[in-house]
Amino acid sequence: MNYTISNSYLTVEISSKGGELRSLRDVDGKEYIWQGDEEIWNDRGPNLFPYIGRMTGEIYQFQGKKYHMDIHGFLPTSEMMLLSEDKDCVTLELEASEKTLKQYPFLFKLEITWKVIGGTLKITYKVKNKDEKPMYFGIGGHPGFIVPLEKENKFEDYRIDFGKDASPKRILMSEDCFVLEGNENLELSEGRYLKLTHDLFNHDAIILKETFGKVRIDSEKGKKRIVVSFPQMDYLGIWHRPFKTPDYVCIEPWSSLPSRKNVIEDIAQQPGLIELGSNEIYQNTWSITIENS
Repeated sequence: MNYTISNSYLTVEISSKGGELRSLRDVDGKEYIWQGDEEIWNDRGPNLFPYIGRMTGEIYQFQGKKYHMDIHGFLPTSEMMLLSEDKDCVTLELEASEKTLKQYPFLFKLEITWKVIGGTLKITYKVKNKDEKPMYFGIGGHPGFIVPLEKENKFEDYRIDFGKDASPKRILMSEDCFVLEGNENLELSEGRYLKLTHDLFNHDAIILKETFGKVRIDSEKGKKRIVVSFPQMDYLGIWHRPFKTPDYVCIEPWSSLPSRKNVIEDIAQQPGLIELGSNEIYQNTWSITIENS
């Protein structure tokens, strides 16, 4: 089922399947979210939980037992239930079940709230540990944005602005998208811009840390901009399907990283995962803003 929220600036559509962001349109009806293509990438704006990226052999371990986990966890394929709904705000929830316990041995409740405020969509993740033991997880977003933002421009006219004097570090990744030791400086134009070209993604996602918690997609030839703000997320993924030339780019705020190369992770020990004590609550808000000059 899809839910629609709106105000005088934005209209947003969210699916109960994984809480996927299906559509984000401005007052003129312009769509900013990639609408999917079976031959390129058929998703639009999934949420990722309880893991981000790949696990070695699609396996992890906890308390001596091994579990299977698909890429980005089970949330993208899970049906969420409606918790509350208003004209400009909706909250969906997912609770632990027999299905989730087979691959993730924790009792939890996840709520995702979407709220439009002016030209901004705010997305809030709220996780409660309903178990007697600590739980470990990663969480994040994976929205794909249509680029170019204006039909008279092309993909290569756009750039990602990290802000003045930015110095993000790129996480070193293997060819099959697992974390390696170390990182390197991301080369930026004028100390702030990553110019978009399709071959940027021939080695899959660009995964960064030490950003300023905000990036902007813009072009000197255009007036429309997309700002993604993620002050509580430690990592950012930038991606589109490798060796393709699609009209989209994903800006992905993440709390944690995929597995290390050739390591079957113990999720109680993996660096960067969130540890949440019994009955504790984790909350994280990030946002998407549409700007016009």
